[in-house]
Amino acid sequence: MSELTFEQMLEESFKTIHTGEVVEGTVIDVKPDQIILNIDYKSDGILPKSEYTNDSSLDLTTQVKVGDKLDVKVLKVNDGEGQVALTYKRLVADRGSKRIEEAFNNQEVLTAKVAQLLNGGLSVIVDEVRIFIPASLVSDVYEKDLSKYADQEIQFVISEYNPKKRRYIGDRKQLIVAEKQKAQEELLSMVKEGDIIEGTVKNVTDFGAFIDLGGVDGLLHISEMSWGRIEHPKKVFKSGDVVKVMIKEINGTKIALSAKFDDANPWKDAVEKYAVGSVVTGKVARMTEFGAFVELEPGVDALLHVSQISKEHVEKPADALKIGDEVTAKVVDFNEESQKISLSVKAMMVQNDKEETTEEEPVEASAEADAE
Repeated sequence: MSELTFEQMLEESFKTIHTGEVVEGTVIDVKPDQIILNIDYKSDGILPKSEYTNDSSLDLTTQVKVGDKLDVKVLKVNDGEGQVALTYKRLVADRGSKRIEEAFNNQEVLTAKVAQLLNGGLSVIVDEVRIFIPASLVSDVYEKDLSKYADQEIQFVISEYNPKKRRYIGDRKQLIVAEKQKAQEELLSMVKEGDIIEGTVKNVTDFGAFIDLGGVDGLLHISEMSWGRIEHPKKVFKSGDVVKVMIKEINGTKIALSAKFDDANPWKDAVEKYAVGSVVTGKVARMTEFGAFVELEPGVDALLHVSQISKEHVEKPADALKIGDEVTAKVVDFNEESQKISLSVKAMMVQNDKEETTEEEPVEASAEADAE
């Protein structure tokens, strides 16, 4: 048996390694973009930043220090320069893939920071596994602008797991839907029609405003926003406003709201304020072919029929009046049940004429007596 050379004995003292093998290394040097490890092999292992993380801005000196132990995977036994090429992120990704598989099978809720905003959604990273959350699964409502999610931690579940194609899809929408459903059930179990609660304006449309009552939305229709006339909901409310509303109706999961409270109802004492025979003043709010509606106060309109606009014949209301005109007239009819008031300028003018005639008669009589 021939004697072994020193080099041969030295080489045999090191373990053998193979491509794809997972080995433990000890950090013997670290630079911002490279880690060198002793892996008990004749050559040191080289771990570049690109094989440590997907974050190109990361400084490796902030992640490890000399003496740290690190599990790595062998990419090449000889990288062409006599050193062993290693990867850390692929090993973590392999392990992460199993972690994602478990989360997928168990429908576990994961939490991760948004790593990237994409045209079609968000990208998050869990244990070096990149997960895509399509825009349609980011929320329960479509969001065109996803910029508010940048660098934000979000929760999601894995809705699709395909390691062969490296396709991992996250879903945040179903969590939001489930959370809202739970909140809805809790709210509906606590409130009833007639209750007055606070909410926050979530969205304003042409026909009303949607109010967040604590995870559940209720609709405040334009007709229920005020006892007075509302030109447009956006002139009264904006997103974020805190409002006090009354639950008018609960129909299944739909909640109709009202801001017309009884103590502010202008009709509650209208029978005294607008009794038949009283003279009132208001402004023309709208006109039709048969007459003009005069607003006596917010929420109380009275009809001035075309035949009652003047002693003279008026063909149509627009010939004598316009929106915003101030009108003084006499109340000739009041129907409390149907909340209808009828006015007459004509009756007031006739009354004034009679009063003037009555006042003039004694003067004439006195003049005749003096003449005699």
